[in-house]
Parts: sequence; C-alpha cells; structure tokens
Amino acid sequence: MPVIPSFTSSTREIPESGIIPRHIAIIMDGNGRWAKKRFMPRVAGHKRGVETVRTAIKACIERGVEYLTLFAFSSENWRRPTDEVAFLMQLFINMLEQELSKLHENGIRFKVIGDLSKFEPKIVECVRNGEALTADNSRFTLTIAANYGGRWDIMQAVRKMMDQCPQLATCFDEKDLMQHFALNHAPEPDLFIRTGGEKRISNFLLWQLAYTELYFTDTLWPDFDARALDLAIQSYQQRERRFGRTSEQLQPAQSAHGEREAAVKRTA
Repeated sequence: MPVIPSFTSSTREIPESGIIPRHIAIIMDGNGRWAKKRFMPRVAGHKRGVETVRTAIKACIERGVEYLTLFAFSSENWRRPTDEVAFLMQLFINMLEQELSKLHENGIRFKVIGDLSKFEPKIVECVRNGEALTADNSRFTLTIAANYGGRWDIMQAVRKMMDQCPQLATCFDEKDLMQHFALNHAPEPDLFIRTGGEKRISNFLLWQLAYTELYFTDTLWPDFDARALDLAIQSYQQRERRFGRTSEQLQPAQSAHGEREAAVKRTA
C-alpha cells in the first residue's frame, strides 16, 4: 500500500498560513459564454480554456504556489448536450497526449481525482500512465478533477475506510477518514477561485474547503491571465485567517511568524 502523506486538518489543528497560498483550487467557469460573446461555438471556448490552463500553471509556479487543483468536469456535467460532452472527452484525451511529457520535463506531478469508471479505457490508460510518469516530481503538483463531486468523494472515502478497516465502523475520526479522500496527496486549499461570475462552489471539494478563502471573479476562464491571478492572491493576502480564533489571538502568532521570516532572511 502506498504511503499517504499527512496534512493538517483545519478543523483539528491550525495550519501554517503564508503570504502566498500554498494550494489554489479553481473552478474554470465561462468557456461557453466567452465563445458566445465572440459568435463562436461553445467548444471553441473550451479549446481556448486549455491554453489558459497552461498560463495558470506557469503563473502559479512563478509565484511560489505548490499545488493547483482544477475542476475540469463535474459529476453533473454529464447532463450537458451530448455533442459537447463528446468534445470535452476528446479534448481531455488530446490534452493528456500532448501535455504529459511537457509536465514531466518541467518537474510537475500530475494527478486526476474523480470517478474514472465512466470514462473510456483510453482516457483511463492515459491518466494512469501520466500519473506513473510524473509520480516522483516535486516541483509542483497539478490535480485535475474529472467526473468529480464533493459528495461522491465523501461517500467513496467512507466506503474505502470501511473496506480496509471495518473495525472503525462505530468509532472513527477525521484522521481515519482523511487518508481516503481523492485529494489526500495535497494540503487543504488556501485559496478557492471561481471565474465566470457565479458565486457557488458547485459540489467541489466540499470537505477540503472548510476554511479555504473564497474568491469570485466575473472574468471568464479564457481571459483569466497572470494579472487576474495576482488580483486573486492580493485579495487572499488581505484576509485575516483566524481558523476559529479571535483577531486578538492572531497578534502574537503573526509577530512570531514575522520574526521567523526575518531570521531566515538574515541567514540567507
């Protein structure tokens, strides 16, 4: 059984919170509307959205972000028109075939979370090959959520835990369950971004977003560039992340954190 890294639960412990979010999660919304505004078919917006993914990865790495999780296809997106779903599946295959070697060359670990059982075998094979190829990379972690739903994630985590440790059926805690979530390879997101103007989380990372800072922008995903990312990070930097504490309790912790940063700079 692979070793699962241990990350802090924001409801059990107070996680480290830096000026740059360690983990950013994004709902990439607005591709269809971007295309419609330009009198183009919706699929053109999805194709342009793939280019924006490349921009987002590069911008995150340059700013010191370590993890990026992108909501590419939800468990509810199967309700979309059949031809659009078919195009999205082909776009996913093309992305996997064209981008995985580049991700590996740049030291990026690639992960996919979600129920892959509904995808055709070719997609599943590409995903597994890509995950295996990049498994040892540590510069940056890109996670794609495909046929993913937050409620599905909680249910499948409970089932896995019960299958592996049936003795926990009547007595378990967060630590027992956390290792079975699909995103167990990453810390909880520090910053959640949704593009396209909608203000909801749409069944995305329901458990993991418990104390994540939320940022909504009217910018459509194909237009979400490095500057737009900077605006989101600037908003994050203006938040007071209390994790249940009062503002007064934060002052000693912030002073100690500042002293540690100054000490690091003096020894650098």
